Amino acid sequence: MTTEPGAFELTMDELRVVALYVAQSAQEVLPVFERAVPGDPRPRAALDAAREFINGAKRTKLQRVTSLDAHRAAKEAGTEAARLAARCCGDAASAAYLHPIPRATQVGHILRAAASAARIAELRADNDPAVGNMLIEQARERATPTLVAVLSRYPLAPTAKNRVAQLMSTLDASLRAPD
Repeated sequence: MTTEPGAFELTMDELRVVALYVAQSAQEVLPVFERAVPGDPRPRAALDAAREFINGAKRTKLQRVTSLDAHRAAKEAGTEAARLAARCCGDAASAAYLHPIPRATQVGHILRAAASAARIAELRADNDPAVGNMLIEQARERATPTLVAVLSRYPLAPTAKNRVAQLMSTLDASLRAPD
């Protein structure tokens, strides 16, 4: 097996901190999905699987399978807000398997849920960017030193034109900025 240059170690405790951070955002927006798609249990199952891991269970196939199922639910959802909410839940479950490789794309597994939650809030406030920026600030404030230390092992989040990516880049930069 080859190891990617620059690969580093992530402990289970660090992965649990990341999963908790992602799950907090997912928990906030899960009701958005459940109101839009009543009866679809996949995002909640992914969030439950994330919580099992966060609370000390071993990471298992459960987190992988429920994550994929939640991402499928996101693809099938009829609104942007519902899609983002389901994806947040999938991201929470998949955080148990964050890759310890120095690729900017991995930052999405840490910060995309917070950015998506901010975007959902913007959508609910008639696309008011001030609402999204406020939620990004709240996400910055709840980031623990361990989360920031994990994030700092990765390159900056990739830049893109869509609003979730912009919010994620803003959050990433603020977490890395010296106080």
